Amino acid sequence: MSVVVDLLDRPTYTMSQVDRLIGLPGGTARRWIDGYSRNNRTYEPVVRQCHTGETTVTWGEFIETRLLAEYRDAGVPIINMRPAITKLRTETGSQYPLAHSANFVTPYGKELVGRVQEQVGLQSELLLVVPRNGQLVMADPVELFIKAVEFDEGTAARLLADLRTPAVKIDPVRAFGEPAVRSVPTEVIAEQVRAGDPEELIAELYELPLEQVRQAVLFEKLRSA
Repeated sequence: MSVVVDLLDRPTYTMSQVDRLIGLPGGTARRWIDGYSRNNRTYEPVVRQCHTGETTVTWGEFIETRLLAEYRDAGVPIINMRPAITKLRTETGSQYPLAHSANFVTPYGKELVGRVQEQVGLQSELLLVVPRNGQLVMADPVELFIKAVEFDEGTAARLLADLRTPAVKIDPVRAFGEPAVRSVPTEVIAEQVRAGDPEELIAELYELPLEQVRQAVLFEKLRSA
């Protein structure tokens, strides 16, 4: 198994970190990733095959949750995505079918996803691929997701923290998975700016282009807004 594939199994975050990094209401990541119980009723997880009680989230689980987040305003429960993800896991032989670009960008992948959607009766609001001009294309939420992810050998390896600040990336092997420019956490840069350090000095200190320092500061402002 390659290093890139092993990356998806890397324990990276707590549930609350996932909520914070993706911008989800508190507790959402836990419900989507590991399921939950309410009023004597058990709801199966969307991301994991079954409830495990494990509070640490792998990089692959984080990436799949990031895609699900694009559907949070769809108006239908995200849990309804579970049958499609479960079947895709079986069909592709991958524990994290949503973390591989081939399932969305290649003709074979789109055909497979389209067939699975039809077989499980996935609601139109949750479709991953849609017919357009006689061919299958990525649904808008998936297209936004693909734009935000950097893939290595077709596997999600890094994530743009915000499309407005492309220099700021979330990388499981850098800065403990926190938003950073190169390996410098954006929070550290923003803290120094708040303390009065000139952006030019910070850029020189960390050997970063000035534009990347400015994007780090902008990202932290956007995140705290």
